[in-house]
Amino acid sequence: MAKSTLKEKIGYGFGDMSSSMFWKIFSYYLPFFYSNIFGLSLIDAGVLVLVTRIWDAVSDPMMGIISDRTQTKWGKYRPYLLWVAPFFSICGILLFTTPDLDYAGKLIWAYVTYILMMTVYTGINVPYGAMLGVMTDDSNEKTVFSSFRMFFAYGGSFISLFLWEPLTNLMGGYNTPGGWFWAMVVIAAACFVMFILCFTMTKEHLKTVSTVSVGSDFKALISNKPWWLLIGAALCFNLFNTVRGATVAYFFQDIIGGNVSLVFFGLMFAFYAGLFLGVGEVSNMVGVASCVPISNRLGKKTTFILVNASLVVLSVLFFFIPCTPAGYWAMLIFQILISILTGIMSPLVWSMYADVSDYAELEFKTASTGLIFSSSSMAQKFGGAIGGAAVLWLLSGFGYITDPEILAAGPVDQPESALTCLRWLMSFIPACVALLSMCIVWFYPLTTDRINHINAELKKIRHIED
Repeated sequence: MAKSTLKEKIGYGFGDMSSSMFWKIFSYYLPFFYSNIFGLSLIDAGVLVLVTRIWDAVSDPMMGIISDRTQTKWGKYRPYLLWVAPFFSICGILLFTTPDLDYAGKLIWAYVTYILMMTVYTGINVPYGAMLGVMTDDSNEKTVFSSFRMFFAYGGSFISLFLWEPLTNLMGGYNTPGGWFWAMVVIAAACFVMFILCFTMTKEHLKTVSTVSVGSDFKALISNKPWWLLIGAALCFNLFNTVRGATVAYFFQDIIGGNVSLVFFGLMFAFYAGLFLGVGEVSNMVGVASCVPISNRLGKKTTFILVNASLVVLSVLFFFIPCTPAGYWAMLIFQILISILTGIMSPLVWSMYADVSDYAELEFKTASTGLIFSSSSMAQKFGGAIGGAAVLWLLSGFGYITDPEILAAGPVDQPESALTCLRWLMSFIPACVALLSMCIVWFYPLTTDRINHINAELKKIRHIED
């Protein structure tokens, strides 16, 4: 069995801590930035979000193939953490830059910077994800690594989301382009440091070599039934998170409104989008910590199904919470419960991808860990793309007002149709997505017994380094 240390697990966690600080801001605040700060229409912003992820459908598998065939003294996947980290931070800053151009020029700028950001994100995140497949050969240990990864990821997300609005206000104002730009400079610098820490604290223990052609890798992937089922279920999971997350900024601005406070043991604090999302990230961490004991006891597939069933129920009930002081507390409680459940799901999905990679290595004799993990990144981005675009297009279709001249005049009373759409985006629509994810994974064939058999067979053919 490949040896792994606590230092490696912590180091591996730093990698997704960095990625998630960027990803959550992109998923939850970028649609709002494009429509309310940068100045794009909801339709153009929705098309932009969707089109850039179509490129990801090509770049993710390409990066998986490239990293699978990389050989250096640092391993196959780990070097990319060092090579790509500077570009990762620079592109994030450019993405939140608002140039002094006309509408057409700004639209071109948005396309170029978003495509660059997603390309660089692929260049570092696909190899990072694939590292899980070569750091240990034990299925349960992979779940532990995944749990460290997601615990740190949600910790980073909490920091970036909780501080984002105060940081933009400190740097020039939440409703100003300069505030968003300088806030991203701070986040980008922190992300660069964490990727370097991830590189220095980890090691690839398993030496896997792809001995088949690229065409054979793709043929094996297309024939991989567990991969197809998991990619569909994971896409739905990311769609669930993105739809809710991308709606929150609009939901708080137009349904809850500003200057809302909650009282806790005599202390009054503001109830705002960053707090709501930040509490969710902390709750995600509780879920991550619960993943290993729950999945070890119930099995990964059963855990996946039960979590999604619970998400369906809680999401439907969220619709009926009133906008009252007691209702705001209920919203916060439901956010905590939903986020604990999605926290359980996150490491579970990554661990299941590692199992799918092991299945492919034994079944098809192909060491295509990078290609398989790139599909997980692709599912994440497609889920985010569809979710982000759907939020923007639905709001546009239901009459949501984003006219810059109207917004500049002060608070806007949105039409009732748009407000109803926002409530559905926080409840019934995510519930339907979770139900679909549960149905898909019902047919997933890699049970605990089957994975144990696969691991036993692979130990006979793999080379492991201390």
